[in-house]
Amino acid sequence: VTFDHFEILRAIGKGSFGKVCVVQKNDTKKMYAMKYMNKQKCVERNEVRNVFKELQIMQGLEHPFLVNLWYSFQDEEDMFMVVDLLLGGDLRYHLQQNVRFQEGTVKLFICELVLALDYLQRRSIIHRDIKPDNILLDEHGHVHITDFNIATMLTKEIQVTTIAGTKPYMAPEMFNSMKPTGYSFAVDWWSLGITAYELLRARTHLYPPRPCFHPRGSRFLTSSLYLLLQLLEPNPEKRFSQLKDIQGSPYLSDVNWDAVLQKRIMPEFIPTKGRLNCDPAFELEEMILESKPLHKKKKRLAKKEKDPSTSSSSQ
Repeated sequence: VTFDHFEILRAIGKGSFGKVCVVQKNDTKKMYAMKYMNKQKCVERNEVRNVFKELQIMQGLEHPFLVNLWYSFQDEEDMFMVVDLLLGGDLRYHLQQNVRFQEGTVKLFICELVLALDYLQRRSIIHRDIKPDNILLDEHGHVHITDFNIATMLTKEIQVTTIAGTKPYMAPEMFNSMKPTGYSFAVDWWSLGITAYELLRARTHLYPPRPCFHPRGSRFLTSSLYLLLQLLEPNPEKRFSQLKDIQGSPYLSDVNWDAVLQKRIMPEFIPTKGRLNCDPAFELEEMILESKPLHKKKKRLAKKEKDPSTSSSSQ
């Protein structure tokens, strides 16, 4: 599979190391999202290792609540990853649109994210950047974790000590990560707790969070409050950080986990159909500000093949 096998439709997003476009595969007419990263910029920013690490991790993953990789390839200018197309928008977008998620909706989000984190944990993967921006909705309203560019593998031989992530969502132990013990999967479960709190309160979390959970007149149910407190336990050894911990929580005691995994529980919140649910500025940026827009790549490379001297002088 190469770039020529796809038709570029429009830009829909921008990740940490690249941009994302909607594409259609020419032979099957199936729609995907294509993430592309300029090689020169990756080298300049010392990000090549992260890109290949992300690719290596994603090649071994397949789960209903992850954004799954279908194809990867490169040309002389860019590296490409073709993944699931999810047009429901990310949770950050919906929060910015002043969406107030009902507690039942957030409860299902939590269950689906818990199953995804359990899947990653069983494969020794720490995502390290769980937040509303990296949680996409499909057209039916189910969540999918994306953006594995700072994810890492946890092994018995190598401890994880690097400070990585988005600060408001980072667990306390990450800031003490130079200690010999490092940190583990529990950092993702802390981030899940912060994300759940933000979705329930429709406000951005400010560090430290725990005093915020004891105001008079809190609208949280006792059982949901208990779960959040267990996810936001400062001590990673005591924090809820396994599927069995979550399943034993009173808040989720009535959940049919097989039905969740099989997507037989329909979400209460369904994204607006007939729109991309993303910031239209991404498309304008690609068309106006990008010096080498992706939709003109085929013409640009064809011109370069015909007249190499002209192409090289214009670089």
